[in-house]
Amino acid sequence: MTSSHTPTPPSLTSILSRAIRFTLEKRQLRECQNLILIVLGVFSAAMGLHGFLLSSNFIDGGVTGVSMLLVKGTGLPLSVLLPVINLPFIALGYRQIGRAFAIRSTFAIGLLSVVLEAIHFPDVTEDLVLTAVFGGFFIGAGIGLAIRGGAVLDGTEIAALLISKRSHLFKVGDVVLGINVVIFFVAIFVLGVEEALYSILTYITAAKTLDFILYGIEQYTAITIVSEQNLTILNRITDQLGRGVTIYKARGGKSGADQEILYCVVTRLEIGKIKTIIQDVDPAAFVVINPLSDVQGGTVKRTGMH
Repeated sequence: MTSSHTPTPPSLTSILSRAIRFTLEKRQLRECQNLILIVLGVFSAAMGLHGFLLSSNFIDGGVTGVSMLLVKGTGLPLSVLLPVINLPFIALGYRQIGRAFAIRSTFAIGLLSVVLEAIHFPDVTEDLVLTAVFGGFFIGAGIGLAIRGGAVLDGTEIAALLISKRSHLFKVGDVVLGINVVIFFVAIFVLGVEEALYSILTYITAAKTLDFILYGIEQYTAITIVSEQNLTILNRITDQLGRGVTIYKARGGKSGADQEILYCVVTRLEIGKIKTIIQDVDPAAFVVINPLSDVQGGTVKRTGMH
């Protein structure tokens, strides 16, 4: 005669304990990933500053640019000016964004100051164009990696975000652009015209690299299509690209006729394919293309760094 043993179901306390432990482990893993991204970002930015810009009298935009200009005026080292000037913006970030963000940003900027002071980076090239371009590349990559890690190396974006929230006239990009216009105008008198122009090239390169790090090569684009051949276009997009398409019911403002409008989101690498499909089906179709800053959910799937 065999006795059967019924397993005891886990208690509520055991289930909660496991859930809490899983959550903590997941949070610790995420913070480790953030730490790695921040450290990589710091060393990339330090390489851009020491390996390229400082020896050529070039600057970047934002707080970093202001700090580099003040180096010329005060004689204080950049490793001191960077955290001092960024400190008020980190305080604003603490109040407006959160404690974790402020802690990560304080660590990132502090580590950047230590790296700039303690580690020697070789002067890579004497070519001014290469210096401006690759200096901007390394700085933009550094800032982007830090942002991906939940921190900032430059407080300008925090200030721009707060200003844009309090004014309906300015967007974040408008405020950042305005701040940098002032910085480069001042740089003309402090550094000279040629150095200021090269610095603008540095800033443009850094901005483009930052966008690539944050959004990747798969930056998303919204496409709106008005065509008499909507159904054929829809089927080809869904079959050939695997993208979802939304249909809006609309009415012509002039004709008053009812019609359907197609709306889909694709990566910028797929824009050409969409245009080819539309051109094949209906060359007279009306098409509007708009870049998007971010996309979540639906049939759009992020790959790579996303």
